[in-house]
Amino acid sequence: MADPLAAMAAAITMAGTGIATAWTQKIVGGATVGAMAEKPELFGRGLVLMALPETIVVFGLVIALQLLTKVAAP
Repeated sequence: MADPLAAMAAAITMAGTGIATAWTQKIVGGATVGAMAEKPELFGRGLVLMALPETIVVFGLVIALQLLTKVAAP
């Protein structure tokens, strides 16, 4: 069982990275869709730009898992 403070820290980490990703995708997504509407050949670059903000959540998940496993270890 995880320490309550570690669980709270992991939850805050995931919430923060989730909010940051949503905010970033809101901005990047609008610009990407606008650019692809004008030039459809930009689809590949737009797809990469939409995938990059997702790495923020992956890093947050890694940190949250480290918090839960390191603090709970005896």
